[in-house]
Amino acid sequence: MAEDRVTETIDLIKKLVEIPSPTGNTYEVIQFVQEYLNELGVENKLNRKGGLLATIPGKDQKQHRMLTAHVDTLGAIVKEIKPSGRLKMDLIGGFRYNAIEGEYCQIETSSGKKYTGTILMHQTSVHVYKDAGTAERNQTNMEIRLDERVHSAEEVRKLGIEVGDFISFDPRVEVTSNGYIKSRHLDDKASVALVLQLIKQLQQEEITLPYTTHILISNNEEIGYGGNASISPETVEYVAVDMGAMGDGQSTDEYSASICVKDASGPYHYLLRKHLVSLAEKSGIDYKLDIYPYYGSDASAAIRSGHDIVHGLVGPGIDSSHAYERTHRDSLQHTGNLLYQYVLSELVI
Repeated sequence: MAEDRVTETIDLIKKLVEIPSPTGNTYEVIQFVQEYLNELGVENKLNRKGGLLATIPGKDQKQHRMLTAHVDTLGAIVKEIKPSGRLKMDLIGGFRYNAIEGEYCQIETSSGKKYTGTILMHQTSVHVYKDAGTAERNQTNMEIRLDERVHSAEEVRKLGIEVGDFISFDPRVEVTSNGYIKSRHLDDKASVALVLQLIKQLQQEEITLPYTTHILISNNEEIGYGGNASISPETVEYVAVDMGAMGDGQSTDEYSASICVKDASGPYHYLLRKHLVSLAEKSGIDYKLDIYPYYGSDASAAIRSGHDIVHGLVGPGIDSSHAYERTHRDSLQHTGNLLYQYVLSELVI
């Protein structure tokens, strides 16, 4: 991936993360992606779950490939309107309350009105609450302070806010001069941008792929079933493009492509993993093999749902997953190059 394409990918990431899309409310971001594909002239359609399926015809139309990346993100939903006029939340996706303490947020009502607020501990003020630092960060103690003059549940309801309204977190996206991208929701909008950039490159270079390739932009990954549908019977290989997890004992970093060996669902297909490694080594692509111990993907969801496919997982290395995340343009570049080499390669079986 050339430097200008990496820069385009970063610009696309910035646009994607700025569109609120907690799982269950992904209509706006899916529309953005669909318009992007339409401008490229790429065949696409919505599935009944609200995901978007694009298809690029290849030379072999009997055996198909599939890539997937997800636009749904972590978020929350209004659980209760408190007598004080503040809101209780119920979390969407697998993360902890401490990861969002102090974060700005947006509440979208069922009529489409949007209000801003801040996620805080009820016992935030150290001048008032002795346990401000020790109280547990949980659903009972954390609340949303609305940026509105409200002091009762009745006043909040007059704004149109109600139980079930979606809550999204401010991404706070920033790109540093030395190549770091800091933002919430790089999981998995960094990968979505990479996949869209891949499609654009293939279109611009007028490349005919060896196999018809489907790209699923899924919208329910964070709750476990985004990629288990819209898989054609001709599909034999399925690669999820999702973040590589970093931390103690991990080999993944922010500067390489991460190839998953195993996650909480079990090992990924051995031959496909070796194929991805071979492509990386032949093309001078920096990569890391890794295990993500508390992780599942659209590919593992597809396997669990009974599809007879070969499955793999590759993606950029993301630090502080499910919190305020960070990656580097080098990781985007290497991951983009690996995806490009993969879709031009032969099937493993």
